[in-house]
Amino acid sequence: MFAGKVIAITGASEGIGAEMARQFSGKGVWLALAARNLEKLEAVAAECRALGAEAVAIRCDVGVESDCRNFIEETARKYSSLDILVNNAGVSGHARFEEVTDFSWYETLMRVNYLGSLYCTRYAVPHLKKRRGQIVAISSLAGKVGIPGRTGYSPTKAAQALFFEALRLELQESGVDVTIVYPGVVATDLHLHGYGANGQPAGKSGLKEDNAMSVQECARQIIAATRARKRELVMTLQGKVGLWLKLAFPKVVDRMVLRAVKKDH
Repeated sequence: MFAGKVIAITGASEGIGAEMARQFSGKGVWLALAARNLEKLEAVAAECRALGAEAVAIRCDVGVESDCRNFIEETARKYSSLDILVNNAGVSGHARFEEVTDFSWYETLMRVNYLGSLYCTRYAVPHLKKRRGQIVAISSLAGKVGIPGRTGYSPTKAAQALFFEALRLELQESGVDVTIVYPGVVATDLHLHGYGANGQPAGKSGLKEDNAMSVQECARQIIAATRARKRELVMTLQGKVGLWLKLAFPKVVDRMVLRAVKKDH
């Protein structure tokens, strides 16, 4: 489906990013994979090559603008073009606002989740324009609905989503499309690696994950939306219904959100 395309993916060493890389893979597909952990990233790149794709691993901390610039420039230099940029890298955090003792991780979340997408996109746009390419932004339902314990996380995803909504209009006549994705709870380790109240890794999730979507299904839906060049993808029927209810019956949505949060948080 993506033969002849150069696809750059951030946060590709594990979780959704790694699975997307594997599912994108095939003969004639060129992948540029970015993440901080180069060892894990190289392993994913090797899997993609085994599936028939060309793949290069480039160490990149999206919270550092120079790393983002290098990632995009290295991609364009190796493959001579860029068709799709997937802004997937992100970090989570869960703590009640009044329990937070170290607010520096709020800034870290904003730098990674929002500015990281902005930095990569800044350097990718000139290349994408040449190919009438596409930007895919992996946001979150937490960017559309405020969630208890996510006062650090939700605003970063809202900022990311609104940035890409505005950018979509700016790029309307360029041929570059923007797809914004809003996953719900996905079975990855993102929440476990996220920050806790004291600024250290929480080691647990504050969300009920009994019915979490598999990472394979999440990646499948994102790739289908990418192929169709959709404006946005809201995952799960509950997510779609919840966003509609928020407009007409906001208190109902409040109750839905509170039920999704573990009682010990």
